[in-house]
Amino acid sequence: MITSNPFAELATVIPPAVMQAYVVLMVILVAGGTIFDMIHKKNAKYFFENAKKAQASAKRSVGGGEKLGLMVKTIGKEVLTAGEFANSQRRISHLFMMYGFIVFVVTSAILIFAHTAQGAQTPAILPLLWHLGALSLAVGGYWFWFAIRVDLSSEGRPLFSVARADMFILSLLAMSTFALLWSFTQGAGALGWLFFVLFIAGTTTLFGTVYWSKFAHMFFKPAAAYQKRVTRADGSAENLPTITRDDPVQQQRHSLELLRDAPMDMGLGIKREAPHHY
Repeated sequence: MITSNPFAELATVIPPAVMQAYVVLMVILVAGGTIFDMIHKKNAKYFFENAKKAQASAKRSVGGGEKLGLMVKTIGKEVLTAGEFANSQRRISHLFMMYGFIVFVVTSAILIFAHTAQGAQTPAILPLLWHLGALSLAVGGYWFWFAIRVDLSSEGRPLFSVARADMFILSLLAMSTFALLWSFTQGAGALGWLFFVLFIAGTTTLFGTVYWSKFAHMFFKPAAAYQKRVTRADGSAENLPTITRDDPVQQQRHSLELLRDAPMDMGLGIKREAPHHY
């Protein structure tokens, strides 16, 4: 079952051209929503203006080779391994969702565009990856929804309270969950078609609401992370003050004499325990 192409069976009812047109429409919605989001929030304008300010206050010049190295580090940490997450559970959940989403979307496109024609032979690995991608997306998404959401775990909100900010994760969960259910119930009559309709509804909501969700930040986040590394390398430090207690001179300027000789590492502080005092 998990090695058969669900879209090939669907092609006996819905023409492949219709499925392909739907995929193209989703790409257009993502591109349009991202562009409108950038225009509305002025992300790109802020990014380039901030980069110019940082360049003007740079203490040293960063060469092309060093920039390439910083780009590789950004891809390796912030993109491929989600290293910016201090919470290990949040990081693992994010990786499940990220790689699951990529595998699911890429294999969906391949299966629809290359393996829905009559008589087309589908390599078993592609449907297998499609199902595993959907499963990974669902595992990471449900893990986040039921165990990691900050308003649930730290602020005591009811488990099933929903706000507009939850539209992104809920549509992801709907897409992955109903994709699997639709695949497993193909040929089951009305039940299979119900899951298919819900799968399309979740997918359309996800890609059609990019303007109102956090989807667009996936394109801006790596660029922002790279620019942050560049500002640290050239000394501009994002135009933020760099004075800290780590500097012995600044330590002697502390307003509380008791803390002048205090160790730099004074313990976990508020990180000593998770916030559960709502």
